Amino acid sequence: MDVKKIAIYGVGLMGGSLALCFQGKPELYVVGHASNAISAAKYLEKGIVDHVTTSFEEAAENADYIFLCVPVGMLEDYLLRLSQIKLKLKPGCIITDVGSTKAAICQAAESIDLGGAWFIGGHPMAGSERSGVDAASIDLYENAFYILTPIEGVPDEACERLSELLRYTRAQIIKVEPTEHDAIVGGISHLPHIIAVALVNLVASYNAENPLYQSLAAGGFRDITRIASSEPTVWRDILLSNRQVVLGLLREWTEETAKFISLLEAENGEGIAEAFSRSRDFRDQIPERRKGVLKAVYDIHVDVPDHPGIIGLIATRLGEERVNLSNIQVMESRGDVPGVLRLSFSTQETLDRAVALLSQDFPVHV
Repeated sequence: MDVKKIAIYGVGLMGGSLALCFQGKPELYVVGHASNAISAAKYLEKGIVDHVTTSFEEAAENADYIFLCVPVGMLEDYLLRLSQIKLKLKPGCIITDVGSTKAAICQAAESIDLGGAWFIGGHPMAGSERSGVDAASIDLYENAFYILTPIEGVPDEACERLSELLRYTRAQIIKVEPTEHDAIVGGISHLPHIIAVALVNLVASYNAENPLYQSLAAGGFRDITRIASSEPTVWRDILLSNRQVVLGLLREWTEETAKFISLLEAENGEGIAEAFSRSRDFRDQIPERRKGVLKAVYDIHVDVPDHPGIIGLIATRLGEERVNLSNIQVMESRGDVPGVLRLSFSTQETLDRAVALLSQDFPVHV
């Protein structure tokens, strides 16, 4: 049997999840690169990879596929290091990444001599609130879009080989031009993150004078701004990498907010209603059950009586039916007000099962 070697640099959430998808396949041999011996031992203990090494060269040598799962700001450096050992790279080896911007790394790859290896940019549009190898999951990429952005000169055969390997992730593989990718992801992910951060920081400045802002921001405000809690250094690198696209989007966003200023100044109620109508029509056509670049939220709110043991009863009932509960939060519970629990789930399927189960005895709001 012709066994293919897969090298993964950065065995965290993304790289570890890829490794789990490839693990246990007799035709695949997964090697993880670790920055230190402690991490190496952890990867082996968790069964994430078949072999682990702290040697950059050993991981890449004779690999059929190399996945760079390091932060966006480090990708070019890793490509340069691979170019320095290009004689050790297997002819026809495919090098790819999982970064959420593609134009910059693809442009860099076109100027770096990788010998007989091919670079194909990659972006699996999936993620998690958690990070690190402990958060890795074999299901992370299932039903997600996995975008490939091959650089100039990469043969179709190489793209087909990588696409075939990635079928183990159960993602939907599509090819997109790098600059088109960055324009789209800038609009549906990068700009929303900036808006959320700016909005939270604005309200935080008001809260410095009046703490009631923070108290009343619970619930809906917290939900719509959840992406403002994203990891700062990761987003620093992403936004700088896609800087020109984001700058253009911010200018257009400023124009959109200026339209609302004009509508309000003119007391144009019909125009305001039309703006909301247009946004509702478009949003209602967005698929609900497919993973996207922003992590979906699978939450329900359950009204419960303020009785001792009610939380344990609900958790037990879900557990007995093997409905996995990701998180539980008591939002309101005092003598004169019914309790409200926010229950979080990892998938739409588990949420639907929880609703069907709990709605028999409690008011459930999705």
